Amino acid sequence: MLAYIEHFHPDSITSDENHQHADVLPLFKSLNLDCSFTSSSASWDFGHLHNSNPLAVIRPSSSDDIAKIIQLALQSTVMTVASRGNGHSVNGQSLADRGIVIDMKALEPRIDVLLDEGVADVSGGALWEDVLRHCVTEHKLCPRSWTDYLGLTVGGTLSNGGVSGQSFLYGPQTENVREMEVVTGNGDVLICSENQNSELFYGVLGGLGQFGIITRARILLHPIPDKVRWIRLVYTEFSDFSSDAEKLVTRPDGDTFHYVEGFVFVNSFDPVNGYPSVPLNSTQSFDPTLIPEPAGPVLYCLELALHYNDGDSQSMIDKRIGGLIGGLTFVDGLRFETDVGYTEFLMRVKRVEDEAKVNGTWDAPHPWLNLFISKDDMAEIDRLVFKNILTHGVGGPVLVYPLLRSKWDARKSVAVPEAEIFYLVALLRSCSPGGLTVEEMVNQNREIMRICCEKGFDFKMYLPHYESMEEWGIHFGNQWTRFQCRKADFDPTAILAPGQKIFPRNWQIITK
Repeated sequence: MLAYIEHFHPDSITSDENHQHADVLPLFKSLNLDCSFTSSSASWDFGHLHNSNPLAVIRPSSSDDIAKIIQLALQSTVMTVASRGNGHSVNGQSLADRGIVIDMKALEPRIDVLLDEGVADVSGGALWEDVLRHCVTEHKLCPRSWTDYLGLTVGGTLSNGGVSGQSFLYGPQTENVREMEVVTGNGDVLICSENQNSELFYGVLGGLGQFGIITRARILLHPIPDKVRWIRLVYTEFSDFSSDAEKLVTRPDGDTFHYVEGFVFVNSFDPVNGYPSVPLNSTQSFDPTLIPEPAGPVLYCLELALHYNDGDSQSMIDKRIGGLIGGLTFVDGLRFETDVGYTEFLMRVKRVEDEAKVNGTWDAPHPWLNLFISKDDMAEIDRLVFKNILTHGVGGPVLVYPLLRSKWDARKSVAVPEAEIFYLVALLRSCSPGGLTVEEMVNQNREIMRICCEKGFDFKMYLPHYESMEEWGIHFGNQWTRFQCRKADFDPTAILAPGQKIFPRNWQIITK
């Protein structure tokens, strides 16, 4: 049964809109649920760039509840439905202006490990950090592929991709799912996998919530190591940094690290964007006198991790790491490393979250920009973006690391560049006193997008946001027709995920 409607604002409908929403109010009354009129956090997302007032925020207890809401929306000509996990979209993707927002975290908690199948069966509203804790504590197992920040819902990341430093080995999180339960825009509750309702399975993974709401997923697991050797290596030249990173991600499995990422930082003592962002703990310090001359306005850091167990000798671990980094061209003396528990390593961003909540930056605007860019275009990105537009940093991390196209199943919905090796370039901006304004950050993002388009780079926006169907068509390229066909099959009246601004309500009638 439905848990409750948290928020309902019929008074928010103006007289000018009454003719469009006249069919909405009777439908709500038919639910026969108590309503409260408190304000709702579902009007904003993590980006704090967009604000939309939903008619209602509903906390379902099951997939059947979600199906009932969608079936109700189908009776309206205007109502839309957005699923909201932990609210970490940054450009309004999880918002529903004068529509219904479904709080996915309210779903009945479920994290069941099926040892005979090697999977965890989890609810779509479960947080990845909770999946980690349960699987590790109860079974010494965990998912193979992660995001850096684990305070995200399973359904949320599977609807977008889900990448981190393990993706070069195991692919994104969308490649580590055996089966899902999905509520489609037709109001159907369906089980899907590669062998059952396969078109829905492939469409929903990376499908930006356009074809259905993920209410359950079976995630591949593997045994966990006890410890991690966490390493950071500093470079002055992007060509050296990228060459070493690409070398590591293309080595055979077993002859490389278990995690490879990287980031760009400012060649200064800036506490957020500069040298202090590199050391791994308080006992380490960055000595800028070791940087060879001439060095540019930005430097580069390769971040690596090697798994091992308590029974492994330190000499053996040191020898293996020595073999893996031998021949790498990082700056002599600017190597940082520490040993941490495996769970502590995966939860490393949690400390950053706690600090940001204390200093107020967690609730500040976050005009993030995430791009996938072909390796062939990265030298120009370095010259025109890192060393020109971003010489003072972005008020947060600038992640840069290579991924392999062969690890992404082209039948799924995520759009990636054509090149086999492409980079994630993630500008994880945060507004703070004394830094750039929101408008200045957004303008920088637009300038970077302009450069990518005008230069003809092989790139795609990750966690994309566009304003028109034409722009979305360009984004998906030769996958656009397939994307539209899936929409016509699974959400033909475009009820779902209106914040993505891909399809207007009743789009097939409009576009005929």
